[in-house]
Amino acid sequence: MADIIKITSKEQFDKEIKEGKVLVDFNATWCGPCKMLAPILHDFAKKVDGVKFLDVDVDLNRQVAEEFKIMSIPTLITFENGNQKNKHIGFATPDQLKNLID
Repeated sequence: MADIIKITSKEQFDKEIKEGKVLVDFNATWCGPCKMLAPILHDFAKKVDGVKFLDVDVDLNRQVAEEFKIMSIPTLITFENGNQKNKHIGFATPDQLKNLID
């Protein structure tokens, strides 16, 4: 069971993705599909053990968004021990979220 960590800096992002499995939600407050995904992601995070969840607002964290070439939101990226593993662009169902972290 995990809380979703709001990212406020590039340094924080780099530190948080270094160890273990991490699912990052790149989003923005004005994005309709992001708002639809948020409750699904929060519910999913509560049910999953062993995965850290990060929330990256692309408007507040442009450097991180540019580094990972985020062109559309929502974009979900998984990392394992700092290495990018999977990427999903657009709205995601719980089954798609599960496939991302497996």
